Parts: sequence; structure tokens; C-alpha cells
Amino acid sequence: MRGHEDLFRASLSMHQHQLPPAIFLMGPTASGKTGLAVKLYSELPLDSKLSVELISVDSALVFTEMNIGTAKPDSTTLANAPHHLIDIIPPTEAYSAANFRTDALRLMADITQRGKIPLLVGGTMLYFKALQDGLSNLPEANPAIREQIEHEAAQIGWPAMHAKLAVVDPQTAARLQPTDMQRIERALEVYQISGKTMTELHQASTGEALPYRLLKIALLPGDRQVLHARIAQRFDQMLADGFIDEVKALKAKYPTLTPDSTAMRCVGYRQALEHLAGAYDLAELRDRGIFATRQLAKRQLTWLRGMDDLVEVDCLDPALHEMVRNKILEFMSG
Repeated sequence: MRGHEDLFRASLSMHQHQLPPAIFLMGPTASGKTGLAVKLYSELPLDSKLSVELISVDSALVFTEMNIGTAKPDSTTLANAPHHLIDIIPPTEAYSAANFRTDALRLMADITQRGKIPLLVGGTMLYFKALQDGLSNLPEANPAIREQIEHEAAQIGWPAMHAKLAVVDPQTAARLQPTDMQRIERALEVYQISGKTMTELHQASTGEALPYRLLKIALLPGDRQVLHARIAQRFDQMLADGFIDEVKALKAKYPTLTPDSTAMRCVGYRQALEHLAGAYDLAELRDRGIFATRQLAKRQLTWLRGMDDLVEVDCLDPALHEMVRNKILEFMSG
């Protein structure tokens, strides 16, 4: 029996090495992913025969005109290190994990065909999961059940609905904010229609395996408090750089935007819209924005803890860049 297992592992390893390489560079917000990816883009051609092309894996960076609040790389950075899937739709449109998977697979095939390595960098973990594992066979929306859920939410509030979700599907609930009414509603709807949780259906995904040999690097903070300090510092810098004016301009150009619009659910934007509507002052906007960003980082880390085959690197280590570069070179020579 042991001999059969060894033969299977050897066969699987041989198959893996026949696949083209791809790199995932993942981590929570403020972990330094973009800066590291830009350095790797410029350096790797010097250290290997194959160079990389960058694909953004970020549900906020797909939107045009949302630059400050998304910490989008500036025009000079993007000119020196181009990223695919940045600035591809206006803030009034929606972009899904299915859209991302289709676009990413097309780009990865093109990059590979040109003899380069796709390096996918970002923090939208659902996109990484959809790309690697395929999309689950979730049931179609049911208007009657949605109406029932919305009616109950109007009576008890979305945080209470989030608590109900946590009882039946704690893993999905842990990844969602109590105010994320769209995703809470969808998770409860899926459970009521199918009798199965989103977690169960994702685990039973029938999507095709990603036809690449993967190196999955996770930038994880050795000290969560330092990451929190980075988050606060970055949000303060966004405010100093004119984030409020950016949101004012978006609202003036796109009057239909509301706090529940897909683009405005990006961290910080919902809070800025509510501030502009008079819901609270600038000091509370800052507190709420920093808190929401810390919650985002917590959810991202929850996703990462559930992923397999990660190469974990401390994003706070002064030698981060060198360690990641060496991991990539080792991967390419293996």
C-alpha cells in the first residue's frame, strides 16, 4: 500500500512540474504587497531567465477614479511596473469573482505564452480562491426568499442577521462584516434554498483545477499591533492626500452612488459618504475608517489561515524582500 502511495506522489509531482509556473503574492491590507511586487517586477529579469508580469487581485482597484482611498499605485509606479486589472470599470458598475476568474485565466494564458510568469498580487482572497478552486454551484437568487430575509432584517437589523448566519455558517460569518447586508443576505438565502451553507458549497466546488504550478506566498504580520499602526498611519495619509475631496468628486459625477453601491462598499468609501451626508464628523470618520480597515485585515487573515500550501513570510521582517525573492528563485529552479 505504501508503495502505491509513493508512486502516486511521484506521478503527481511529475505532473506538477510539467505545468507552467505562477505566483500568488497574498496578504492583509497594509502588509506591503504592492511595493514588494513592484520591486520583484524590476529585479527578477536580472536573476532568472524568466520575468514576471503583474496581475492585480483587488476588488477595489478595478474601479477608475478611486485612487486615494484604495491606495492605488500612482501613475509613475504603474508606468514602471504595469498591473493588469487596475482601472478597468467605472464606479457605477459591478465586478464579481466570476468576472475576475475569466479575466485572470485569459491574462495568465497570454503571459505564459509570451514566456513570462504571472505574478498575482493582492488581498481579495475570494478572488484567489475562485481562481484556484473554481466557482461553486450556488443556487440562483430567489426573490421571495430575499424579500423574506429583507423584511426580517428591517425588523431586527443586519447585525442581528449576521448573528443568525454565524449560528448556521460560522466560517462565512467570520469573513463578513455585520453591516455587509448584500453578502449576509446571499449567504442566508443560499442556506434557505439549498439547506447547505456557503462554506459547504464552496468546499464541494466542481470547478476545474488551475492548470499552473503554484507558489503561494503569504505576507503575515509577526506583530498584529504593528500592522494596526500601519493601517492607522495609512488612513491618516489618505485623509491628508484629499480622500474626502475624491469621494465628493465621485458623488458629484455619479449621483446614483450610495453607501450600498458595489464600489462604495470598499473600505473607507462608505464611511466617507456617510460623513458627507452629515452622519458624523471627521474625527468619527477617521475612527470608523481605521476600524473597518482593521476588520478587513482580520478577515483576510482568516481566509489565509484556511488556505493550503502557503509559504508564510513575516511582512514586518526587514529582510522581507530578499526572503521572497529567494523563495521565487528557489521555486523556479525546482
